[in-house]
Amino acid sequence: MKICIKDKNFWRREKKLFLLHTARSRRKKSLYVCLLFLASLTTACNDWLDILPNNEQVTDNYWKSKEDVEAVLASGYYYLRQAVPSIIIWGEVRGGTVFTTNTAAAYLQNFNITPSNSTCNYAPIYKVIGMANSVLKYAPSVMTEDDTYYASVMNSHLCEAYFLRAYCYLLLVKNFRDVPLVVEAYVNDDAEYSIPKSSEPEIINQIKEDVKAALATGAAKSEYEDTDGLYWTSKGRATRWALFALMADVCLWNHDYDECIQYCNYILDVDDKDTSNRPRFISNPSQWFEIFYPGNSNESIFEVQWESSSKYAQANNFGSLFAINASSVYKYTDYAVEKLVAETDEALANTIDREGRIGRMLYCSFKSLAVNQLDYAKQPQLYVWKYKGTDIVTGDPRPQEDANFILYRVAEVILMKAEALVMKGEASWTAAVELLNVIRRRASLNDIVVVVEETDEKSLLEAVMHEREMEFLAEGKRWYDLLRIARYDHGDGVYKQWFVDEVVEGNQTTKDEWIRSVLLDENAWYMPIPYSEIEINPELVQNPYYGTTK
Repeated sequence: MKICIKDKNFWRREKKLFLLHTARSRRKKSLYVCLLFLASLTTACNDWLDILPNNEQVTDNYWKSKEDVEAVLASGYYYLRQAVPSIIIWGEVRGGTVFTTNTAAAYLQNFNITPSNSTCNYAPIYKVIGMANSVLKYAPSVMTEDDTYYASVMNSHLCEAYFLRAYCYLLLVKNFRDVPLVVEAYVNDDAEYSIPKSSEPEIINQIKEDVKAALATGAAKSEYEDTDGLYWTSKGRATRWALFALMADVCLWNHDYDECIQYCNYILDVDDKDTSNRPRFISNPSQWFEIFYPGNSNESIFEVQWESSSKYAQANNFGSLFAINASSVYKYTDYAVEKLVAETDEALANTIDREGRIGRMLYCSFKSLAVNQLDYAKQPQLYVWKYKGTDIVTGDPRPQEDANFILYRVAEVILMKAEALVMKGEASWTAAVELLNVIRRRASLNDIVVVVEETDEKSLLEAVMHEREMEFLAEGKRWYDLLRIARYDHGDGVYKQWFVDEVVEGNQTTKDEWIRSVLLDENAWYMPIPYSEIEINPELVQNPYYGTTK
């Protein structure tokens, strides 16, 4: 979203942004400012991707038109985009396939983070929740103010707000476990800002209720109208497909395997006669890079958007985060490179297509090497290519800094279903392997052949996790995959040990002994509540691993 600055006081207002994260003292209890937008004021700023500051508070008196609702909803997506750097850090640096040279994030990577470290700041996520809460509270009342705000449109807006709130709470659960659960909009001084943490089961239940409430409206869209020929809206706004994927995600996290499979099937088993616009798995290996360049592919379900056209002139900082040189903030670990090299060798052996990149070797930069001269032994460092490159092997990195960040795509839905089938038991293992091979064939890899009677749950789960690791490198998934391994433990410690071994093997910036000692405490699997929140909210209790001090 492009910020159209029409007011010289914009940055003064920006300092007072509406921060819905419960930890605000009474002396700061005056209402925080939300960016409000009236999309119809000018022809230059009348699009969904534009933000126009207009008023200083979201109050009862603000909500007069459907444009008011759309403006606050749009700000939720805007804040989600601002949160992407945190999403990458939280999901990757502890997982051992990507490491960082960023000073603050390195403390999380090395399991030395403290509550005062900026990396654990969850305020950006609560900004999104704040916008969603405001829409959920006030959108229905706008129908009495604006005759053109029909129930179908209002319910569609509610669906998007439910998705944003539910996704953010799942992100918080995966990283902090227990956090304040706020489902009311803060719009006046009567709001209570000191709220204790809710438990993970309570938050999980709220996430599920949000998704179900959205779907119950019947207004969750399958697609949105095209905007300016950019074809981003159906991928950049929450659709019913995004709600299905989110529900599958939270159910898998909560070990609700049948429910996970049910929601995966809502995406995977759709009759094309009923709908032609559902997300589809891209099975052709030569089309794989379309997922990332130009993006918004058929396989995409939801991705956070940037647009570098002359009209919007948006840019992210992926150029520095994923630079194709030694200055890159995020690089593959040696552990990941070894796996990438082995997989690429197998993929090249299985194909005669040498015109473009093959399989998941697309993740790396080979721009200085010809297609038939890929000598990985002479390539000391492979770089994350998906956010910077094109599908041309010898091409230069693309100049635009507008790569989208994908939250869900169909490949993940397939692998979520496969994982749930593995955990359901032996009767489902053959079906799980078939799904794994769908992913592997797209990567030009050999099928996995499994004799059910000669395998076990752990071996199949290892196969699932390997495919997830390679398929979603640098997409903010790896740490949560490892946490699920630990959470699958049957009481014998086997899965917890596997989890620790994987973290140790991948980490190349701190001592193995330290990681093993830290991860013995399950509380250390999660980040601390930010000290700034503890300091001003007497109801918040710190994660016990981190004590009560800075």
